[in-house]
Amino acid sequence: MKAVYLEQGGLVSVLRYGDVKSPDSCGDHQVLVHIKGIGINPIDSKIRTAPERFPVSFPVIPGCDGAGVVQAVGHHVQNFKPGDEVYFSQPGFNNRQGTYAEYALVDASLLALKPRSLSFEQAAAVPLVFITAWEALYDRAHITSGQTILIHAGAGGVGHAAIQLAKLVGAKVITTISSDEKADFVKHLGVDKIINYQTQDVVAEVLQWTAGKGVDVAFDTVGANVLQSCFSCVKYYGDVVTILQPGPDTNWNDARLRNVRFSLELMLSPVWMELEDAKLHQAEILRQCATLFDENKLTIKIAQCFDLAKAATAQHFLEHNHPLGKLALTVSE
Repeated sequence: MKAVYLEQGGLVSVLRYGDVKSPDSCGDHQVLVHIKGIGINPIDSKIRTAPERFPVSFPVIPGCDGAGVVQAVGHHVQNFKPGDEVYFSQPGFNNRQGTYAEYALVDASLLALKPRSLSFEQAAAVPLVFITAWEALYDRAHITSGQTILIHAGAGGVGHAAIQLAKLVGAKVITTISSDEKADFVKHLGVDKIINYQTQDVVAEVLQWTAGKGVDVAFDTVGANVLQSCFSCVKYYGDVVTILQPGPDTNWNDARLRNVRFSLELMLSPVWMELEDAKLHQAEILRQCATLFDENKLTIKIAQCFDLAKAATAQHFLEHNHPLGKLALTVSE
């Protein structure tokens, strides 16, 4: 089969496109998926740059998100059959492969039926960002109607998913952006307050808009200085959730004085640590999201699609352009 792979870490130039061995027959709890669309995420580049940090084996086929058609199922798989259109997020950890390929063996516990209203490319762009946003806002912060939520980088992949999930429960949303184009985009998602971090003081704007109280929840999707500022933006006894590793120079004084509840979100953990219940939970998130997409209550923004053979170009584009929404790969017939 055709796939994109790497045999050493480094820049996008280490990515190769060519023939690799097709997946073996399904294990008892696996499903063979003919990949039609592939979502691109920053973690793909992190694995490419420093594969030694992750439980991968060479040659590494990168990619977590995929959508396609079931070709075969393992003996103990009862809820999927050949011909089903599915979507999923499965990093190539612990002797698995990633999704930058024509076929992939996927744990059945991670799969959900694809939203009927989305193309394969659109569906493939959904899993990682919506699971991340769902777990961060619903499972960690337990957001509720009437709360005020600060979502950083609202025009990005996780950010634009988080805005929609927050608005679904009736929360008020403040988000940060860097351009007029991105401001227009998040405005159409229903954001209540837009802050251009390039020209405005984020902390001052948040405190002014909340009458000095701060937000109920601050969601950091950027890290470093942005995480630090969240502690000054959140109210006393509020929540801060981050998807990045806090740096060793993080100052926790404000967080402690405000009695902030701090949470970490890493949606890769279920596969990384082989947590079966957590895998099933993520599949349930995808099932619920599929219903919401088909009811026109959620949307996914695709900035650009690339052919699988152009995966290196796509990763370079993501790293240097910070596009609206998501990028995707399409697998040509």
